[in-house]
Amino acid sequence: MNTPKDLKYTEEHEWVKVEGEKVRVGITHFAQHELGDIVFVELPEVGTEVTIDQPFGSVESVKTVSELYAPVSGKVVEINEDLNDNPESVNESPYEKAWMIAIELTDSSEVDKLLTPEQYDDIIKED
Repeated sequence: MNTPKDLKYTEEHEWVKVEGEKVRVGITHFAQHELGDIVFVELPEVGTEVTIDQPFGSVESVKTVSELYAPVSGKVVEINEDLNDNPESVNESPYEKAWMIAIELTDSSEVDKLLTPEQYDDIIKED
């Protein structure tokens, strides 16, 4: 499984890329692999407030529908509109093309609580 070293991770299989006072969020290679072919992505509107560990959207695959959980608290400042027409890009490019939302951080210390790539690798090895 591909676990980029410049990202942070959650136990719910989201990745987080820190970009100053905001973070970009998507699902991991492991998550998309487990879900199978992604057919629909539901994301919040720009301006929506999200709370750490609370659902902010969902991903539908041919197998199931899975909730997406906010890795940090803040305001959604960007969504990846391309996923409306091309949800399959989550399978093809989970870390580059298929980022899902960007969140302006309310509390930057929440980022410090996220998993390192090594900690995330340990979790997915157990699954």
